[in-house]
Amino acid sequence: MRILVSVKRVVDYNVKVRVKADNSGVDLANVKMAMNPFCEIAVEEAVRLKETGIASEIVVVSVGPATAQEQLRTALALGADRAILVETADELNSLAVAKALKAVVDKEQPQLVILGKQAIDSDNNQTGQMLAALTGFAQGTFASKAVVAGDKLNVTREIDGGLQTVSLNLPAILTTDLRLNEPRYASLPNIMKAKKKPLETVTPDALGVSLASTNKILKVEAPAARSAGIKVKSVAELVEKLKNEAKVI
Repeated sequence: MRILVSVKRVVDYNVKVRVKADNSGVDLANVKMAMNPFCEIAVEEAVRLKETGIASEIVVVSVGPATAQEQLRTALALGADRAILVETADELNSLAVAKALKAVVDKEQPQLVILGKQAIDSDNNQTGQMLAALTGFAQGTFASKAVVAGDKLNVTREIDGGLQTVSLNLPAILTTDLRLNEPRYASLPNIMKAKKKPLETVTPDALGVSLASTNKILKVEAPAARSAGIKVKSVAELVEKLKNEAKVI
């Protein structure tokens, strides 16, 4: 089984995001970048499937600038076999990324495609579903457990009412939730080995896809600052403030 894993380069989750002075976007100057945490879970799940003998090859792919090679090398150090970068400097929306991944799926013919359920920057939670629609593959989203059984993939999904288990025919799309696994850290020897693993760079034109966005960002603003809370001395005072100041009761 060949597994294709999509990874995204995002601002490190420990970094406090700053908005540009002209409100045109997020300030990325001298900001630490990292692999999207949900994508780390996707890579870990693929590596575990390979360690159990279910998968024979793991291919990681990213759509974005040349600097995304850093995150692809990280995925290679974690256990992926080779990497593909669809290099573009364009601002990408979920549909554009899904179209690029569809072209890579057509080229690589994987039996399983694993993505993080969402990215922590745009937070759209759309690419996996769009890719499933474009490819016609079955999809299991928000997966907290995934088991391959022959030509089937049994996925336990997290839904509002609890857990739902679905059985998918392979090839399939899987999007990962937080409780699917605990990603490992790359060891120094594997980081050194990753430098020699193949990393192919292709352009959208070479794949025959257009990544032109139909959306335009008009303005980006930081959330409004919240006022500090206060302490009250009694329940009566609390009720009085909720009724007359907050006006919620």
